[in-house]
Amino acid sequence: MRVVLTRPQEDSERTAAALRAKGHDVLIAPLLRVEPVAADLRPHWGALVITSANAALALANHPAREALTKLRVYAVGKRSADAAREVGFTDIVTAGGDVRDLLRTVVAHRADAKGPLLYLAGEDRSGDLLGDLTVRGIAAELVVIYRAAMAPFSAALNKALKANKVDAVLHFSKRSAESYLAGARRAGVVAPALAVRHICLSSQIAEPLQTAGAAKVVVAKRPDEASMLELLAPPQA
Repeated sequence: MRVVLTRPQEDSERTAAALRAKGHDVLIAPLLRVEPVAADLRPHWGALVITSANAALALANHPAREALTKLRVYAVGKRSADAAREVGFTDIVTAGGDVRDLLRTVVAHRADAKGPLLYLAGEDRSGDLLGDLTVRGIAAELVVIYRAAMAPFSAALNKALKANKVDAVLHFSKRSAESYLAGARRAGVVAPALAVRHICLSSQIAEPLQTAGAAKVVVAKRPDEASMLELLAPPQA
């Protein structure tokens, strides 16, 4: 299958390698550009919580990086844990891959025992992890550390859609799905953009595509990349 990846370049490269190993043709066309957000990160927290690798990577050049990396970090899954390790964290607790697993892990560890948690997040978020923590008596503060800026359709994506040479698009966030729809309108390729198969990480991500009229929208059984890839039919011989 010809599969389009719209995630930021680095994330797409990793997913593309997995897809190509399964015999798929991949077109990487990032529709989001991750940018750090200036944030006051005075080191008075007991531990950190991250739900995205981008949150950890946004710390790479932050003045508070050295102090913060001495703390424990609770990461939603392997990729975010790897990113935390890359910027200097050594005390890392890795959850099972989704926010529900992360919430259970944080609560089970009484992660705020040494002080309130610092939840580093993106400007656009799904769910309410901070609220869920508060309800369970876990002291935490949310600080936005990065944002995802929209990028236009590439010439290659525009051409592939016009030629009906796209079989499926993978959507890992609601923001990227919305960027896909906005890009299709600007490029004048709404009909072919909606006609392809859309594989979504969650029902929330699928919602704007369905509202826009996409008929072939499927949602992964679990909110992880492996479950999304399972929904791709094997390439035809």
